[in-house]
Amino acid sequence: MHATLPLLLDTSFPPIRRARLETLQVNVGYVCNQSCLHCHVNAGPTRTEAMTRETADHVLGYLEASGAATLDITGGAPELNAQFRHLVRGARRRGARVIDRCNLTVLHEPGQEDLAAFLAAERVEIIASLPCYTEELVDRQRGKGVYEASIRAIAKLNALGYGREGSGLTLDLVYNPQGPSLPPPQAPLEADYKRILGEAFGIAFNRLYTLANMPIQRFGSTLVTRGEFNGYMDLLRAAHRDANLGSVMCRSLVSVDWQGYLYDCDFNQMLGLPLRVAGRARTHLTEVLGRDLEGNPIVVREHCYGCTAGQGSSCGGALGA
Repeated sequence: MHATLPLLLDTSFPPIRRARLETLQVNVGYVCNQSCLHCHVNAGPTRTEAMTRETADHVLGYLEASGAATLDITGGAPELNAQFRHLVRGARRRGARVIDRCNLTVLHEPGQEDLAAFLAAERVEIIASLPCYTEELVDRQRGKGVYEASIRAIAKLNALGYGREGSGLTLDLVYNPQGPSLPPPQAPLEADYKRILGEAFGIAFNRLYTLANMPIQRFGSTLVTRGEFNGYMDLLRAAHRDANLGSVMCRSLVSVDWQGYLYDCDFNQMLGLPLRVAGRARTHLTEVLGRDLEGNPIVVREHCYGCTAGQGSSCGGALGA
């Protein structure tokens, strides 16, 4: 796989600083039951990195001490990590909102038969990847049979109340472009998703998030192989909007890796660009318990244009109209 960090180091991206911490995003490991083309984590079934109970307890301690209102759990397929349910229960007991970044097909994995019911019982918000509403394009990006399994998983979640009005159980879907292009406007695409999936399968969801593909890891390497990397970066730079800088996720989010080290965002984590704290090459969350990171400079490189291009892109979808 081609390394993309050397291609991103020389940057003109505007300097930005942290605001008040609202979300603790935790990557519990890179084990996944899928190997998607657009995956910026390079996750898959052969990865072995996994968070331990000790580190999970450190995460819960930091969550409480920091006052962050949200625990956002990602992977890999985070549900395959042995600490996933421990983190969910611990965060909910502390009154935190919990988000599960789910690939949907994990609900069908052996040993996960009760996963959907667990998520519903703990009132976990689900953000699930479904990069298109057609079977052909989803299977092309994520693997044969993934679309059908994803539809069955959404139906299972709907039966528990997820995505249904008045249930209080949130199910949001995520769209990714198939190649080196910006995502289309979020609102009309969401309407298309709801109409087509509702008519074809009778399934429902709350919101659609449109995310740009990051030029790192598996997707970035594919761009290099195809000779499309520079062209995609030119597209991102040309579409940059200063208005999106105030809403990028790294200003109010801290990313934690499976070993407990801190990063400004999940993308920086995958590039090995740690959060800057004076005097440290990298910082473990136990080293900043009770420390206010507001005002801390954020590490930026060329890939950051992926978050500010066009309508903008973050873990919560488009940043602007």
